[in-house]
Amino acid sequence: MRLEATDLRVEASEGSHQTGLSTGEHALGSLAVMVESRVGPDGVRFEWRIANRSNHPVGVRSVAIVFTLSAAEPIRMWRHGYQSWSPSGLARLGVDRDPSAPGGIEVLRAAHHADQRKVSDPLALRSEWVTALTDGPAQVTVVGFEGSGRHDGTFRLVPDGPRLEAEAFLGDVILQPGSVIELHPLRVRSGTSRDEAVTLLEDWADANGHTAGARTAAPYQVGWCSWYQYFHAVTEADIRANLARAADWPFDLFQVDDGYQRAIGDWLETSPAFPSGLETLAGWVTGAGHRAGIWLAPFLVAPDSVVATRHPDWLAGRRRSDGTLSPLIVWQNPSWGGGREGLMYCLDTTRPEVTAHLEAVARALVQMGYSYLKLDFTFAPSADGVWADPSLTPAQRVRRGYAAVRAGAGPDAFILACGAPLSHVVGLVDGARIGQDVAPLWSLAPGDEAVPGYLDTQPSTQMAWASTAARAVMHRRLWLNDPDCVMLRTRHTRLRPEAATTWARTVGLSGGMALVSDDLSLLGHPARDLLDECLALGRDSDAAARAGRTPRVGNLLDAAMPTDMEAAGQRLEVDVSDGSSRLSRT
Repeated sequence: MRLEATDLRVEASEGSHQTGLSTGEHALGSLAVMVESRVGPDGVRFEWRIANRSNHPVGVRSVAIVFTLSAAEPIRMWRHGYQSWSPSGLARLGVDRDPSAPGGIEVLRAAHHADQRKVSDPLALRSEWVTALTDGPAQVTVVGFEGSGRHDGTFRLVPDGPRLEAEAFLGDVILQPGSVIELHPLRVRSGTSRDEAVTLLEDWADANGHTAGARTAAPYQVGWCSWYQYFHAVTEADIRANLARAADWPFDLFQVDDGYQRAIGDWLETSPAFPSGLETLAGWVTGAGHRAGIWLAPFLVAPDSVVATRHPDWLAGRRRSDGTLSPLIVWQNPSWGGGREGLMYCLDTTRPEVTAHLEAVARALVQMGYSYLKLDFTFAPSADGVWADPSLTPAQRVRRGYAAVRAGAGPDAFILACGAPLSHVVGLVDGARIGQDVAPLWSLAPGDEAVPGYLDTQPSTQMAWASTAARAVMHRRLWLNDPDCVMLRTRHTRLRPEAATTWARTVGLSGGMALVSDDLSLLGHPARDLLDECLALGRDSDAAARAGRTPRVGNLLDAAMPTDMEAAGQRLEVDVSDGSSRLSRT
């Protein structure tokens, strides 16, 4: 396979423009794009920027370098998902489809893609931040953006040509006259064997971690989380009952998840199920010798929350057809209530008063004793909408929110990103969820699909396995990987013991964080033995990752879903159809 950069394309408010690509400055309407390319031992590196040369503001949706491909058939594309829960895996050009092709629901498209519009070509494939391409066993090419938080990077593989569009997605950002945006560099690297794909992805992750100042020094994380046993119905009594049993378990962290809060957005006030309040709760946890952790979705607010009702001007907006504004809806979860059947609004992170609020919330939680903050549903500020400062890209809106939380929490707090556009948070977070939610079942059937095209985004342990394997190279290079909780219980679950063992071994072999999320009263000696095995694997694999040797996946570009992972002298082979597996020494 050979890639040749041939064209430059801009999609802007004044129309779309395309021109041939060469080194230097290119005029595309009112805009100018400067491109430089360098060839070196690390491949071809493109450095580029866009400027408004006119005397009036211009909205810019995207800027793309277009590559023509000389390739045999079929072309395979390793697609990296947009955010924590977006699937990553192999797709075949002309066979597989983009999830948005059926249309789906806009709020779900906004959560799982940088560009929330439905793809115009149903045969086109896309990947976010990085991609790997192959057309045979003797060739692989990895193309990736280097940097975090200025803008999104979307790769579109289009059958016509075929061609690859490497797109700096700016999300209708407004460029004032004379303003310039330095775009993230783009690097193209090739190998002579598909087996080199993982090595090339490791190199890409190393470069990104170095450029963005990745926080990778936190210790290996072991703990307990309330979510997968109690979900929204968790009570103070549940927390205290498990805390009383936690002394017999090797937990450093003890994290309270969704369900404690009075309302989405009112994070410092508790529901009637937590009458003692957050500060007392943190005191119980730290008094028992654990670090206290708390969950929040910092950028979401319920319509009837105190924050939303007192500060309607803090909300991002959406332009109605009649020209008036309404609050921007970015998610729906009926279990949250909120006055509009679970519809959730988004805080406008481009407003200084909003970032000051986020900083104050984080500071208050840390002062109460919570040194671990799990930030969830953090894709919210990336959605198309009306924002107070339209000069910020969607990536900058997300990163500004995270930066405010980090400023309030301080440098020593552990911040976990979840539901996060992963390219936006390097250098600000200590850990990141890198897969879909697990579930007390292995896999989903086609009839379980809630929204056409997005079955693979729904909670299942099978998809969590696939994403954990696909993103293994990110551990200790960009952050600590969070593969999600192990599932140890044998009651109140549809996960067969063999699949539960596979998942515990996966979490361990990944080297990533290991959290239990079961009612500890349901767990006996077999569960403890399985956790001990998980942690032994995890500590060995994490130690190897600290030395630069993250887990290796052997068939990343051969199978729709990986079937093996190897680390620290151990190899796990998984039957993805039923969750059974075999662990052996290498």
